[in-house]
Amino acid sequence: MATTELLPGSRTDADGSAVVRVLSYNIRSMKDDTAALARVIGACAPDLVLLQEAPRFFRWRKKLARLASDSGLVMLSGGATAAGPALLCSLRATVERTEDVLLPLSPGQHRRGFATAVVRFGGARLGVLSCHLSLEKRERYDQGGMLLERVAGAGVEHVVAGGDLNDEPAGRTFRRLAGTLTDCRTAAPWGGEHTWTHTDPPRRIDALFVTKGVEVLGCGVPHDQPGVTQADLRAATDHLPVLAALKVPAAV
Repeated sequence: MATTELLPGSRTDADGSAVVRVLSYNIRSMKDDTAALARVIGACAPDLVLLQEAPRFFRWRKKLARLASDSGLVMLSGGATAAGPALLCSLRATVERTEDVLLPLSPGQHRRGFATAVVRFGGARLGVLSCHLSLEKRERYDQGGMLLERVAGAGVEHVVAGGDLNDEPAGRTFRRLAGTLTDCRTAAPWGGEHTWTHTDPPRRIDALFVTKGVEVLGCGVPHDQPGVTQADLRAATDHLPVLAALKVPAAV
């Protein structure tokens, strides 16, 4: 675990560019300590939250809205309509559009999807995509290609995409994404590295990526973030979150 300076806070600069804090988090269908989960999310002070394994069944909208409210955020898109991925945002974001995407269903596998949106912070426009890729290698690789297609077709110059990849940096799908997009953790390491601690050794299977032109100011597991305790991280869910600060240029 690295001890580092805090990530920059959210801001909009005079030229219209913006520093945007983005959190990616697999929340295991909110089956664990939801109060701890909300405390972790709120302490990270994100502008955008990319969730995986959001509630999908009975009263799923109510559960997701409650988590957003308890974290000081609002629902943006996704949930059951995207087969698990979801997006939350702060009131700082101006929402242009949202779209939930269901991916092709392979026999014997879980349905997967993307939660997507386009938002503005000051003069900066940013596409957003949350994903939870397959456990099956071939399907996961194909879904990585679909993610890249969605990013390329987002209609905005700058995009942040990420989530639970079920793959490590040396894996075929992770490398496919990192070959086109910037892996935020590699670009500007900050905080902790591993997001899945239930194996020996621990693994990094959750990640954030950005398109060219977005500056990564820091990215990693927020162990040293004020208000984030190890007890809450253990109680909230079985994954650790990934927090990044991004400098997004103003739209031309």
